[in-house]
Amino acid sequence: MKFSCDKNELQQVISVVSRACAAKSPIPALEGLLIEATTLVKITGYDLKKGIYSRLEADVTEGGTVVVGARLFGEMIRRLPDGIVTVTTDSKLNVNVKCGKSEFNFMGLSAEDYPELPTIDELSSVSLPQGLLKSMIDQTIFAVATNDIRPIYTGTLFEIQNGSLTLVSIDGYRLAKRTEKIEGEISDGSFVVPGNALSDVQKICDNGSEETAVISVGAKHIAFTIGSSVIVTRRLEGEFLNYRKSIPESFRHTVCVDRLSFMQTIDRVSIIVSEKNSNPVRMCFHDGFIYCRCITPLGKAEDSCFCEGTGEDLEIGFNDRYFTDALKAAGKEKLNICLNTASSPCVITAADDTKDFVYMILPVRLKAGD
Repeated sequence: MKFSCDKNELQQVISVVSRACAAKSPIPALEGLLIEATTLVKITGYDLKKGIYSRLEADVTEGGTVVVGARLFGEMIRRLPDGIVTVTTDSKLNVNVKCGKSEFNFMGLSAEDYPELPTIDELSSVSLPQGLLKSMIDQTIFAVATNDIRPIYTGTLFEIQNGSLTLVSIDGYRLAKRTEKIEGEISDGSFVVPGNALSDVQKICDNGSEETAVISVGAKHIAFTIGSSVIVTRRLEGEFLNYRKSIPESFRHTVCVDRLSFMQTIDRVSIIVSEKNSNPVRMCFHDGFIYCRCITPLGKAEDSCFCEGTGEDLEIGFNDRYFTDALKAAGKEKLNICLNTASSPCVITAADDTKDFVYMILPVRLKAGD
């Protein structure tokens, strides 16, 4: 095998596909990148749960395949000077990498040891701009569960219904939902994408790009095609929460806040909160302002911010990080904080009633001294 290509383009492809390589595996090939040279160069990373491959335009003098260590090869290419890189292998899997006056030689592995990526028996597909997909993931991925108590919640629900795509994440304490109209004829359906694969999709998508991202849905796997890269991941199986029944439809109190001002208030009050000293932030919703207070063994902090409307002195306790995550992701500068009782979920929506996103946070039961 022998091919030549631009160093920066090769480095960019390696940084993308390496996300799917196993850090440590009893199968050495899974810690590597599969390089296949035909008319183009295809580079693949795969850890048996998630695979990413990308195609790269190159001058291919001789076709062939080889597996190279992802960490070693990635660092090698990164440290090369800018210019044209030439990669050559022989029949004994000796790999030679040249760029300018720099040259490396090392041993590769046989491509026969590399497991084959699953094929997608495509049942349906969805196309949308990369920037939009990234935005929808940005506004929901923070609420994906990080433990395996309920494996289905370690992913995000993708639901297609009546020409709209809805993403929903839930971790048992909070819920994040984002809905957007999608152009074209698409079939109704739903599937759950693992959060770690979705994080890779989020990073690969170009922010604000109108270039199309295609989601191909199979019986057991899902593929995201983004530019020249494809991410293949398994579907999560199980019963996802019926989010429509979980989100309250009416509220006793609704106050409008400036997102940044409220976020800064919570940030100041929660400065005394830590893993060892964790207590909820008390929020009391008065007429025209929200009073926030927190007490931990480290001390006491209090602050307030203006709001429009009144909560009639309703006092509720919240995990500060859950509330801040939702405010950061919301994006809109004016938000409605919708409340019922001290033990009912709080719902955050855009004040302009666009209703493209909804965040729900469960309160923390307050105790004397909290």
